[in-house]
Amino acid sequence: MIPFAVDTHCDLLSYMLYKPSADPLGEEIGCALPFLKKGNVKLQIMAIYTATEKGSSEQGLKQGLIFKKLLTDYNDRVSLIKDLNSLSNIGTSQKIGVLAAVENASGFCGEEDTLKEGFDKLDKIINTTERILYIGLTHHGENRFGGGNASTAGLKEDGKALLNYLHGKRIAVDFSHTSDALAFDLLNYISKFNLDIPVLASHSNFRKVFNHPRNLPDEIAKELIKRKGLIGINFLRAFLNTEDPNAFYDHIDYGIYLGGSNAMCFGADYFYTAKHPDQSRKPFFFKEHENASCYPSLLEHLSARLSPEQLENMGNKNVRDFIKRIWT
Repeated sequence: MIPFAVDTHCDLLSYMLYKPSADPLGEEIGCALPFLKKGNVKLQIMAIYTATEKGSSEQGLKQGLIFKKLLTDYNDRVSLIKDLNSLSNIGTSQKIGVLAAVENASGFCGEEDTLKEGFDKLDKIINTTERILYIGLTHHGENRFGGGNASTAGLKEDGKALLNYLHGKRIAVDFSHTSDALAFDLLNYISKFNLDIPVLASHSNFRKVFNHPRNLPDEIAKELIKRKGLIGINFLRAFLNTEDPNAFYDHIDYGIYLGGSNAMCFGADYFYTAKHPDQSRKPFFFKEHENASCYPSLLEHLSARLSPEQLENMGNKNVRDFIKRIWT
């Protein structure tokens, strides 16, 4: 039996903010609601994404409101997953479960904000969305909190303050856009001060399989697995392998080889590609996984490579178990 799917990262909210005519029922973005429904996706984590730029925290607040409005305007299609009771029912629900996250901390604390203003805006986003699953400190570049995957900077003083603020709040820290230096600094700081902060990489692959700075080095991947985190396989060609769609399965195999049978999941990273500044990357996704309707086919292919237990873990159980651990 093919399990239902859970996905830990998409950019529907930023699409709806930055394109006034955006339609969550259309076909412009791979995580549109009809694609999620066809793919039997029972829980989709929706990231609040902004670049690190002037006004970024206001953009983050607006996406929180878009998330709230999505729940109201499309309440026949989506439902909020905010507690263990609603989480336990996702498999039998006819609706798509949704939960918010923050991809870049600049989305609540811009370079021009004070930390207090930023933390107040974070609390406002949490109140608006009712719950967020994870926060990534950076995106590709460097910001006040630390270095992104295109930089060499590590954890900065404001990043330490953010970690201290997150202690005990049952919100995970996302490693998908960290520099290697930031990733090691995050792990060391959390350990040194015994902080109660879960960890995951919501949409990342493995550098040993395909050498790209967005992909996880073995040391980081193993530590995320050791700490009972998640690693969500990213569907973008740029991070899988620009030529070979079967590399998708190689990344999953490698994650399991590293000991990640209880950590592996999907983090497709569907975003609006039509206006992306680097159109040389087209097609951004292989035909086999260009939108969320692909999950039944992917899981069918994986059923020949994985045990039934591993297949269910990959499809949804690892994410469900992770959320249960951090919410209990």
